[in-house]
Amino acid sequence: MRRDLMGYGLNPPRIEWPGGAKLAVSIVVNYEEGAEMALEAGDAENERIGEVISVVPPGRRDFGQEGIFSYGTRAGVGRFLEAFDRHGVKVTWFMCGRAVERTPDLARECIARGHEAANHGWVWRPHADFTSREEEEASLLRATAAIEAATGERPVGFFCRGSPSAWTRELLAAHGYLYDSNAFDDDLPYWDRDVAGGPLLVVPYALDCNDMKFFHPNGFVVPQQFVDYAEAAIDQLIEEGERGTPKLLNIGLHLRICGRPARFRAVEGILRVLAARGGKVWVARRKDIAAHACAALPVG
Repeated sequence: MRRDLMGYGLNPPRIEWPGGAKLAVSIVVNYEEGAEMALEAGDAENERIGEVISVVPPGRRDFGQEGIFSYGTRAGVGRFLEAFDRHGVKVTWFMCGRAVERTPDLARECIARGHEAANHGWVWRPHADFTSREEEEASLLRATAAIEAATGERPVGFFCRGSPSAWTRELLAAHGYLYDSNAFDDDLPYWDRDVAGGPLLVVPYALDCNDMKFFHPNGFVVPQQFVDYAEAAIDQLIEEGERGTPKLLNIGLHLRICGRPARFRAVEGILRVLAARGGKVWVARRKDIAAHACAALPVG
């Protein structure tokens, strides 16, 4: 995959978002619980990143880490669904195949309420780990089938933890995916024209406006910090849109992180900020953003 350091350069396209909005906002909730690395699930190791760094020796089951993840589906899902219904927003769920296979009723309810199911890999791991195209393809298709079986919706978007492989986008194009989100390099969707079988639309994601920073020592500590950061990004990009270049903002959330009561105050705060901006923002599922970008951005 060729690295592009220029992108749109100094002349970004002037995408007109629906309703004259000056900013498109994609809220993503990561559905990973049960798909994290765990001896309990037959993996060779346990996930080590959680509320604290795991201190369980290699080769032993980590019941503590399992519980930290399980909280997301046991308590976090309902909290998110209720808030999204109350605020009237639709989001994208990055769903790991093994996670939805283990909790299909919860996954199905997420999509039944009008949200989007996107493919987040079979398990929560970088696809850069795959050493062969065939192994990655089998994993991609396994996750695709599990998500469709659980939710009734075949995913059209993809994002894996960390980094894709050199073959990921080619596989996505070959299997009819609408967009890839393994990109952190732009504020606007763009076409990757170097994909065999493509081009493939890229809807970039971002890790700065993301609740994972509650787990990082240089990140957020109290919920208002996340609200303030998101609000700063929202207002900066609205101003850029009002000057003629509307952009895309990603807000990333996790069931086990902002699903906790104190941190959920940040979710409520961000949703209130978005509501206060009214028609200046278009809060949309990624597949809707992708469909709009396909029509707005010339392929050639």
